[in-house]
Amino acid sequence: MEQQLQEKWNGFRELVAKIGSYNEAVGLMYWDLRTGAPRKGAETRAETIGLLSTEAFKLQTSDEMGTYLDLFTQEAIASQLDDTDRRLVETVKKEYDQNKKIPESEFKAYTILTSKSETKWEDAKESGDFDSFEPLLTEIVATLRKFIGYWGAKATPYDTLLDMYEPDMTVERLDAVFDRLKKRLVPLAEAIAASEIKPELPFLSENYPKEGQQAFSHFILKEMGYDFDAGRLDEAVHPFATGLNPGDVRITTHYYENDVLSAAFSSLHEGGHALYEQNIDPKLTGTPLAQGTSMGIHESQSRFWENMIGRSLPFWQKYFDELQRQFPDQLTGVTPEKFHFAANRVENSLIRIEADELTYNLHIIIRYEIEKMLFNENLDVKKLPEVWNAKYESYLGITPPNNSQGVLQDVHWSGGSFGYFASYSLGNMYAAQIMHTLRKEMTNFDEMIEQGDLLPIKEWLTEKIYRFGKSKKPSEIIFDVTGEELNPDYLADYLEQKYSSLYNLKL
Repeated sequence: MEQQLQEKWNGFRELVAKIGSYNEAVGLMYWDLRTGAPRKGAETRAETIGLLSTEAFKLQTSDEMGTYLDLFTQEAIASQLDDTDRRLVETVKKEYDQNKKIPESEFKAYTILTSKSETKWEDAKESGDFDSFEPLLTEIVATLRKFIGYWGAKATPYDTLLDMYEPDMTVERLDAVFDRLKKRLVPLAEAIAASEIKPELPFLSENYPKEGQQAFSHFILKEMGYDFDAGRLDEAVHPFATGLNPGDVRITTHYYENDVLSAAFSSLHEGGHALYEQNIDPKLTGTPLAQGTSMGIHESQSRFWENMIGRSLPFWQKYFDELQRQFPDQLTGVTPEKFHFAANRVENSLIRIEADELTYNLHIIIRYEIEKMLFNENLDVKKLPEVWNAKYESYLGITPPNNSQGVLQDVHWSGGSFGYFASYSLGNMYAAQIMHTLRKEMTNFDEMIEQGDLLPIKEWLTEKIYRFGKSKKPSEIIFDVTGEELNPDYLADYLEQKYSSLYNLKL
């Protein structure tokens, strides 16, 4: 690259890094809000977040950025960039094109709105008072509908939102994938319900003090390779992970003293997200490529560590002794096999993050269908509790007794994350497909888990997925790792094999 062009490239990278610094500061403020910031400061903090986000927005949509993008998207000049740099330009241009269409004042107002909304959601969830939260949620939905108008709806308005979390994913394709999955999972769930074999469960509802759960979560995170020098574990109302940069990836969990499984599995889940972001190639730091390539691939890692590692029998054959050491009285007489079966029980339940692997996908489909109704059919936000409860009765045969266990249980909508939920089931599918390949390459996969030899698995995932960050598209990642496009049959195969063994089914 000639000197003058190199100077332009350096200027572009400096501008991108400056935007990244603003976003890191905003991310840190969001983390603070969710992990114990004083309640009385929440409104002022939301204003500060709005101000800093708007400064980043100005830089993203500036004439200077437009000039750089015009230059580096010229075919003759783009050909001088390597694949990673071209991907950087492509990613920044997509954000530029989207944000340029939104008036600055509306962007700032929306950022402040969602910051306030997340704090209000916490209060509403605790009380079950949807009516107090509904005006803010109505405003969020209305704003997103307006933004879709600016961006331009794809095949449907909801397709536009899906694309933000899973590039190139469409309602048409997702409907087909979900239908294909349901045809195999619904009969499996029915066979399990009819089985006379049931796990022993009483020990799960003993009292498990928070301190012991914290110790076990820290222990397991270290075992899987989470770097506490590049992160930390805190408590929040709804578990989440925040990647500020590859050297600072923070996770949270929530402890229930009458449920020993919740924090353990949410720590594994968020730890999976964190491993992804802690192991991105350092050369991508300071750019929008230093993050997961899509939420579907991101969720594939959280679901892989939570379920395919954490809910496996070899895992508990190795680590049950440590849990029992923390809770000797509560787990007296319990074997790793009994605990494993209890941790994999299948039953219709109200709470998504505590659902078993099989019915979990029905929780996602419910949210996916409601979101489509909101944006493709203009469903009134006030009707959400009614629609939510009806779908839970239809899909799972249960009705939430209150809004805390119903429509208010998830944080996502309060932050405007519509289009995100499908990523969880996509993550399950990606994870099963990736594990199929991993097992072929690591034929002693189960033995490694049983011996607590988890780091080679993390290293394999780093080589195949983590290090690339967003420098590869999700479709490229899944094809390069497995040799084929997304295939939901791997998830169905995995679940049928697992639950047929546990429940002695003849399918």
